[in-house]
Amino acid sequence: MTDRISVTMNGGVADVRLNRPEKMNALDGAMFKALIDTADHLAEDSSVRCVVLSGEGRSFCAGLDFESFQGMAGDDESGGDAAVRDITQADEGRITHKGQQAVYGWTSLPVPVIAAISGHALGGGIQLALGADIRIISPDAQMSVLESRWGLIPDMTGTQSLINLVGLDVAKELTFTGRIVSGTEAVEIGMATHLSDDPHTMAMELAQDIAAKSPDAVRAAKRLFNEAPKVSTAEGFAAERAEIGKLIGSPNQVESVKAFFEKRSPNFADPS
Repeated sequence: MTDRISVTMNGGVADVRLNRPEKMNALDGAMFKALIDTADHLAEDSSVRCVVLSGEGRSFCAGLDFESFQGMAGDDESGGDAAVRDITQADEGRITHKGQQAVYGWTSLPVPVIAAISGHALGGGIQLALGADIRIISPDAQMSVLESRWGLIPDMTGTQSLINLVGLDVAKELTFTGRIVSGTEAVEIGMATHLSDDPHTMAMELAQDIAAKSPDAVRAAKRLFNEAPKVSTAEGFAAERAEIGKLIGSPNQVESVKAFFEKRSPNFADPS
């Protein structure tokens, strides 16, 4: 896709890898742009059934490129690195700024996103991981809402996603302290979904399982779950009725039933 991100397609699964291993996949201007552009591209590809998001090398993503922070110490004439300031500017036509969109693009992707986390997921890296639907993590991985170290706050959608996963009190504690959380603890507190000594392999296997299901049903389920915290109970029930009404009797739904009873793999059409 770019020199910052590689994408390999296999059976409807997009294997997306941050490709800056010499910097532990740290976020610089080019990486932010690549994350946004790649998510936008995949969102338009109806053949994509599921995405696995990981990092090349020994880390998922170590957060903002440390060299970008040096400018924020006030050593340059502007009092801050221009690239850092750029990612906090509103992204035209969206509800996000560029840093937020680098994460929210994956949250709002119409298909499931599975993050495979090894090594480090720090600062912006943990927020990127939290933007996925499912997180598979190695026991010795290190996660941290690290922004407090730099006198900042998590502003890449992290204040929203963290509360939904771990609850308000734990989200506050992790943000106020910036302490390191192991992969094992991340699963215990609900910040990650599964532990694995080989997160990428487990993520790919899960993605292939999801990709074998009706893409219409999977996309509808993700829409409902993403909207559930934002709407009233009545609105949620109405959304369920609307989605099931569109699914029942549709070609992919009929194919799901026929394939099951005929004991064969289904042959689904791409969503329109």
